[in-house]
Amino acid sequence: MRMAHGRRVSALGLAASSVLLATSRLHVQARTIWSAGEAYDALLADRARVIDIRSREDWLETGVGARIWPISMHEDRFLDRVFATKTLTRDRTVGLICATGGRSGSVMPALQRAGCDGYADISEGMLGSRRRTGWLAAGMPVVSLGAAITSLPEELS
Repeated sequence: MRMAHGRRVSALGLAASSVLLATSRLHVQARTIWSAGEAYDALLADRARVIDIRSREDWLETGVGARIWPISMHEDRFLDRVFATKTLTRDRTVGLICATGGRSGSVMPALQRAGCDGYADISEGMLGSRRRTGWLAAGMPVVSLGAAITSLPEELS
């Protein structure tokens, strides 16, 4: 009798953990602020795309996060390219990352006011913020600017 009860409890625990995991994935997708780790995990799981909105000089200095598309807010057609990214990614969240969260944090409210959803702010940025270490210090992978530009879909070039 105890063995059967133990199996039921284990089965219930497994069921609850899968519901909790599914709920936490939805929670991560619904939130508008992500950590660098959450963004990288979402990239690896193909649940998101991330764009680096820093300048070319920034990209040359530090590189670009692996799997991140470089689309500078300082260059022509920035908004067109941001919207094209969302169109290309369909139901995936589009994360915005900059150096320390300032630029991405300023773009997010503008997108929200315009009624655009499906975007997330990676608020610690590449270099870190007061609260978090950032993509680089967390040891997330980085590629050269040339490699990042090569990874851009034609629609975003």
